[in-house]
Amino acid sequence: MSKSALFIAGGWDGHEPHQTAALFAGLLQDEGFTTEIADSLDVLLDADKLQALSLIVPVWTMGSITKEQVAGLQTAIESGVGLGGWHGGMADSFRESTDYQFMVGGQWVAHPGNIIDYTVQITDPAHPITAGLGDFAMHSEQYYMHVDPSNRVLATTTFNADHVSWIAGTVIPVVWTRQWGQGRVFYCSLGHVTKDFDVPEAREIVRRGLIWASR
Repeated sequence: MSKSALFIAGGWDGHEPHQTAALFAGLLQDEGFTTEIADSLDVLLDADKLQALSLIVPVWTMGSITKEQVAGLQTAIESGVGLGGWHGGMADSFRESTDYQFMVGGQWVAHPGNIIDYTVQITDPAHPITAGLGDFAMHSEQYYMHVDPSNRVLATTTFNADHVSWIAGTVIPVVWTRQWGQGRVFYCSLGHVTKDFDVPEAREIVRRGLIWASR
């Protein structure tokens, strides 16, 4: 039986939700997945549909979600459907929903300096998502995040004093995994726009992470 992934693309257009969803839907198809890209959060109200999935990928920056939609998503993940995503499409999605943030394991709060040069450090080279990858450079938003201490952190980034002096030396997770009930959760803070995934390591981490999270 082939795996199936549902992408839910929408919200703020600046993060190119439809383009990035299409990119990773294609990469999952190459791995034998069947994929669908929905453009409404109401898909989260269809419990039977969600239960048949291997993976749900929110690509929805900001916006609002109803309690019923969040409950539908949480129930699916808790039962074993995977949850995976990147950047603001997953961790700056519904700022008023602490239930959603609890499941994701973190929330974006700042990107000092906006588009800058920074380095991603691989801190857990034993995990299949990061195995064989070394540290790499990005030219994009460096996400400063509030994160759950129960996450398994696979990669981090260190902030300097160039833009906000008092956070110099602060280490913030870039890639993590966690558990939500029976479901695996994967997150990567890279991917402000589709072009960011021209960086091979960024694209490979998200590709592997989505496959790892899937039931």
